[in-house]
Amino acid sequence: MTTRCTTWGALTLALLALPLSGQESFTDRTITLNSAVRRAIEHNPQLQAARLSLDEAGGQVTEAWGSVFPTVDFSTTYVRNLSPLLSFLPAIIFDPNASPDEFIPVQFGADNTWNLSINVEQPLFNAAAFIGVGAAGRFQALQSETVRGEAQVVVTRVRNGYYQLLLNQEQVRLLEKSVERVTATLEETRALNRAGLASDYDVLRLEVELANLEPNLQRAENAVAQARRNLGVDLALDPEEAETLVVAGTLAELDIEDPSANSADNAEVLAFSVVPLDAPVADLMGRAMSARSDVRQLELTERLRMTELRLQQVEYLPEVSLFGAYTIDSQQNGNPEFFGGPQAYGRIAGIRVTLPLFQGFQRNARLSQRKAILKQAETQTNFARAQARSQIRTLIEAALEARDRARAQRLAVGQAERGYEIASAEYGEGLVGQLELTDAEEALRQSEFNYAQAVFDYLTARAQLDEAAGRVPLVDGQRSGGRG
Repeated sequence: MTTRCTTWGALTLALLALPLSGQESFTDRTITLNSAVRRAIEHNPQLQAARLSLDEAGGQVTEAWGSVFPTVDFSTTYVRNLSPLLSFLPAIIFDPNASPDEFIPVQFGADNTWNLSINVEQPLFNAAAFIGVGAAGRFQALQSETVRGEAQVVVTRVRNGYYQLLLNQEQVRLLEKSVERVTATLEETRALNRAGLASDYDVLRLEVELANLEPNLQRAENAVAQARRNLGVDLALDPEEAETLVVAGTLAELDIEDPSANSADNAEVLAFSVVPLDAPVADLMGRAMSARSDVRQLELTERLRMTELRLQQVEYLPEVSLFGAYTIDSQQNGNPEFFGGPQAYGRIAGIRVTLPLFQGFQRNARLSQRKAILKQAETQTNFARAQARSQIRTLIEAALEARDRARAQRLAVGQAERGYEIASAEYGEGLVGQLELTDAEEALRQSEFNYAQAVFDYLTARAQLDEAAGRVPLVDGQRSGGRG
């Protein structure tokens, strides 16, 4: 498990800490899915913040190692005795004939006092320090996995935002086509009305339909603008740049069944997936438990909580350390000269043993807290595994359903196109009324959008499935997967 953790950490650092090469130009504001994801990995603010947290964790590891190395302190002081300390001693000490009640003032210390000391201490046994190093290392591994998980979230969000912008652009295109068709029919109907071949009601009905389409088109254009802004935030674009952002690809022309029939942009959109839909569900779930970032983060958190529990347990153990000191003292009257007076040297060395005996039951309380926190982490990990299994099954079913729906809607689009052509021709010949033509136009627009919606649902399900399985393109060292 440690080897696997180290491998994931090295992969995450190698992928995310270095700038990505081959960045595509954003000068024309038309971007492909690959270039959008690469830019987000390099520039997304949330991902940059996660990398900074990883740098902080690395500093904590270095700090933790400092507790097992020796400490060396150097200090020096100078004191100027403005009023040297006087003490009174019995005069009989110096003169046996002196009165017992007579005292002589004696000055202790000189005008200038100098001191220099070097203190060294080396821990010999400090279980808390060594376990603290392990805890810092586990925290760094957790932060490394957090960076990877954040990258997966960002990439998935960018993919979904990209697909959303494609869908909104498609909605605008379809409404514009409807406006064009209805406008053309309206002009034709007005001409027929002037010739007495169409009623005023037919003209009025088309004018009402056109009036209803125009606000819908405005709402669709606003949705495109909002999707651009949302995607621009993840790509760290300026607001002005995001307003002109255009994503490459067309959902209405994207062929899920035959990737080779797609344009280069659509082929890239379709291929930007890793997890194949035909993979055995059991194998997929097994891999997800070892690769899915949120589960791995909880597993690493669980190990960190175990280390913290051990850190509380070793508080009952003694601490043993070696210490030594070297000192120089000097005193001098008159004008100060650096260590100008007589000097006294001191050298000491020893061993210190500290055994905590009683701390008011605080250690027992902290130990109980850590056990509860560890149990909580274990429960959260088990719950996350169960959620992951359910989510993977749900996303596979959603992707398959969207694929089947797209297949059916593709046939419906062809039928709706043929129906509109027939209705338009018969309307021109006066065989059908304007109501039939309007219905045919609405059916065509709706079927085209339903197909785009089905493709959108398929792509978003595939993006979420990649994240749920812990295998996101350009984050986990994989570009794209096979056909689904």
